Amino acid sequence: MIIAYCPSVNGLERIELAPGAPLPATSVWIDLVSPTHDEQMAAEKLMGAEIPTRDEIASIETSERLYVEPGAVVMTAQMPILARTIDPTISSVTFVLNAKRLVTVRYGEPNSILIVSRKVQSDPTIAHLGPAVFFAMLEVIVDRCADEMEAASSEFDQLSVEVFEFGLNTRKTDSYQVAIKRVGRIGLHVAKMHDVCTSLSRTLLFLSTHAKRLGLSEEQSVDCKMYGRDIHSIKEHGDALDSKLNFLLDATVGLVTLEQNQIAKIFTVLGLIFLPPTLIASIYGMNFANMPELHWEKGFLFSISLMLVSVIVTFAFFRWKRLL
Repeated sequence: MIIAYCPSVNGLERIELAPGAPLPATSVWIDLVSPTHDEQMAAEKLMGAEIPTRDEIASIETSERLYVEPGAVVMTAQMPILARTIDPTISSVTFVLNAKRLVTVRYGEPNSILIVSRKVQSDPTIAHLGPAVFFAMLEVIVDRCADEMEAASSEFDQLSVEVFEFGLNTRKTDSYQVAIKRVGRIGLHVAKMHDVCTSLSRTLLFLSTHAKRLGLSEEQSVDCKMYGRDIHSIKEHGDALDSKLNFLLDATVGLVTLEQNQIAKIFTVLGLIFLPPTLIASIYGMNFANMPELHWEKGFLFSISLMLVSVIVTFAFFRWKRLL
């Protein structure tokens, strides 16, 4: 599917082209959504540059993600949607940019693209040029990265309160299993956002290197550096959050271990309490002919009483030592 954005009075007009329809020559932004071969060829003809295929978009080599075509600069970057999907093709967007037009190639529905689509249609201050649309997109993408990292941070804070304030019920296995799984999910979220920030950092560095080729204004060059600093700050926040996650995981496992040790200690003490009566029963259970109390009329009551006294004395000792 091809969605073309052409200049209008109030901004860019969104035109969803029917299959086989020609691309408007005035298109400023051409959004290719899961394009067919014919749609890709039509965009290449208008753009004057080759557009990468789906397999090339999924490639992880930096040399294949960022390169220069005769008529444009090609950049493939990970979007914040990567934090919520495992398919790199769905989370990647390729930008084919020159001084006049922008072509985006995507196989998913990143929220950043949808937000920019609404923004360029309603904001007449955005210049009708590819770089202007691209920088509007960068602003939204950086904000989305910050939002995703803040969401992970908020979930971490909530889990920390649950672990340290309310504690975990170790009698219910699901309680601490769910907590550890949540720590793992947050950690995976942060790790994926770190990959997104790394991808965007490389894209911004590559973009600033080819500023003259794209005809970027001084303001856009400054914005490029500012977005780079923002992405770096988000990465640092992610690194700090990752360290806190490791601490929370260790603390969670430690608390569970302490509770389990406490339970094991109780059983150990109970075994020691019943050790003296077991010894007494073992003594009087021996089959020797000459045992003084064997034929004693009150021998049974005496042995039972002796067992109870030994239990009470042992129990009182452990209570005095605060082991129970």
